[in-house]
Amino acid sequence: MNLHPDRFFHYTAYNSTFKTELIAGLSTFAAMAYIICIQPALFSGQMTGSATGMPFDALVTTTCIASAIGTLLMGILANYPIGLAPGMGSNFFVLFSVMSACAVVTGGKMGDPVVWQTAMGVVLISGVIFLITSFTKLRRMMLNSLSPSLKFAIVTGIGLFIAMVGLKNGGIIEVNGGQMTLKTSVTDIPSLIFFAGLLVITTLHYFKVKGGVLIGILVSALIAFFCGKIPFSGIVGLPASPMPLVFKADIASVFRHLLELIPLIFICFFMDMFDTMGTIIGVATSAKLLNKNNEIDRVERVFAADATATVAGALCGQSTVTSYLESAAGVEAGGRTGLTAVVIGLCFLLAMFFSPFITAIAGYAPVTSAALVVVGVMMMGSVSEIRWDDYTEGVPAFLIFAGIPFSNSIIGGISLGIIFYPLIKICCGRIRELNWFSYLSAVFLILYLILLNGR
Repeated sequence: MNLHPDRFFHYTAYNSTFKTELIAGLSTFAAMAYIICIQPALFSGQMTGSATGMPFDALVTTTCIASAIGTLLMGILANYPIGLAPGMGSNFFVLFSVMSACAVVTGGKMGDPVVWQTAMGVVLISGVIFLITSFTKLRRMMLNSLSPSLKFAIVTGIGLFIAMVGLKNGGIIEVNGGQMTLKTSVTDIPSLIFFAGLLVITTLHYFKVKGGVLIGILVSALIAFFCGKIPFSGIVGLPASPMPLVFKADIASVFRHLLELIPLIFICFFMDMFDTMGTIIGVATSAKLLNKNNEIDRVERVFAADATATVAGALCGQSTVTSYLESAAGVEAGGRTGLTAVVIGLCFLLAMFFSPFITAIAGYAPVTSAALVVVGVMMMGSVSEIRWDDYTEGVPAFLIFAGIPFSNSIIGGISLGIIFYPLIKICCGRIRELNWFSYLSAVFLILYLILLNGR
């Protein structure tokens, strides 16, 4: 029996080699490994200073497990060089919007198990819906249902929100009397760590050095260590048990409060679907993997792998697991097949054994603050795609784009734009540009504002 990997991945048919695929996988992992530090710090509450009840050490383990499962599925099932992990943007949405909503409807508070377990139930159900629609014509209908300007506005608005968190964690801005202000002193240790990390990451990105974000985090951590801000307890160790988080998603609680939570389920679903399509198109185009009709081969497998990863991630206590645009780093290195993804997945599994090192780095919020700002910059690239010259597109998009950071609420900003969108189209006599989802999403979000946000 011939078990040569080329018989399965067919990389020679794509003018690639085993060595090239290996290097490509390592390149992509280096580019996206920052999530192993950021996700546990965010979901445990260390990054925001508000405990969620989810153990940091267990989150390190499940971040690696969920990322590995999703990436291995993408490589083996779809044979694409795409890495997956808990998505930047959707993780902030789950923490700040979904968990907050779950706290309201369950009568709990942040830190109570019922809150994060219900939130994981929301993510799980959204993943199941995504998986079901991956094999139906409904997928294409839904992809075409939301205005491109609104999609880009959601991405850029969340990018601003992420950058705002980074600036606060880096000691650059602070909240006084309910208003954000520039700190009068930017020479304290957190600010110096922030500027050092930002300078390193920006410089490395300018020179197209792979893994620039991760290197910047490590430099920031080194400075924090010499300043006595983080302890050193070793580099290698056994992974923490994932069991405090595994299989804790509370679907029953979601169904008890389905009317209030259904808008959040569908927003999680649509964010995952749009993220996946945008990433796959971008990576497939760069790698010249589109067919002669400029279509993505095996697209249903790509979506199925991504959706299954979201389901697995929710069962591991993680936010939406989705395809990463950083996969372009591997494509630039020559990766063309699923073997690249398999290498990325194996790297995530190995990363679990560096949990003492990761815990020390991510335990001090300023260390990852510059990385958050740079991720926000990356997400801002979509702002130029918004049709600002068409006010029926530009104004609703601006309500989302500006509403998210100004209201300090991701779901709040999204609601403003999506509710206003069909109203302005109707008033301007452009009702033909609307579709069933335009009305449905507006109704869902109005219900959200009435039933939940008003409490």
